[in-house]
Amino acid sequence: MSVVEAYLGAAGQGVALLEAPEVATAWEQPSALAKMTVGGLAGHLAYQILSVSSALQVGANSALQEAPAQEVPIPLLEHYARAAWIDTPLDGEVNAGIRAKGEGIASQGSLWLAELARTSFVEQRTKLAECAGDQPVFMPQTGWALRLDDFLVTRMLELAVHMDDLAVSVGLAVQELPEEAFDLVLVLLARLAARRHGQAALLRALARLERAPAAINAI
Repeated sequence: MSVVEAYLGAAGQGVALLEAPEVATAWEQPSALAKMTVGGLAGHLAYQILSVSSALQVGANSALQEAPAQEVPIPLLEHYARAAWIDTPLDGEVNAGIRAKGEGIASQGSLWLAELARTSFVEQRTKLAECAGDQPVFMPQTGWALRLDDFLVTRMLELAVHMDDLAVSVGLAVQELPEEAFDLVLVLLARLAARRHGQAALLRALARLERAPAAINAI
């Protein structure tokens, strides 16, 4: 299965969760994430799908947003090494901005957001079929480019994490990702965890309970 197919499987689950009546009912309530409502968390989850439409320029003549000539796609792990939100405090400017953006996306309500996510997802199924995995995707919010396949892996990681957050927030069972999407997310998280804590810590956490470290978080 291709990265595109894996992404579409995860994104389809994200859309279905956004459409769940339990999400609409709890819209104004606090979510499982500190300082974020259920609606704001739903907005942040939806953004992971909407950002793909922005990268693809759905409705435009060109299939992909072209990176500036000087921008060569960077490796996936380098993307996370540069990410401004990693290790920033909850009340810091970056995280406050992420929360505000999620709330802003959700400001027109649950039905509107779910419909927008569904429409974007349907359009992406056509557009992504026309694209090559090594095509560059420039991200104005970061100032650098990734290969399309790598960009979609970043979206799958975000979808996996925030579908769990949203399901827990509204009392729904967490649906397992399609196996292909989960494999890609798992490999990325393992690499990030090993880079942060070292290979030995990761191996011990997975295979040696008696020597397992207290934390093995990837991000």
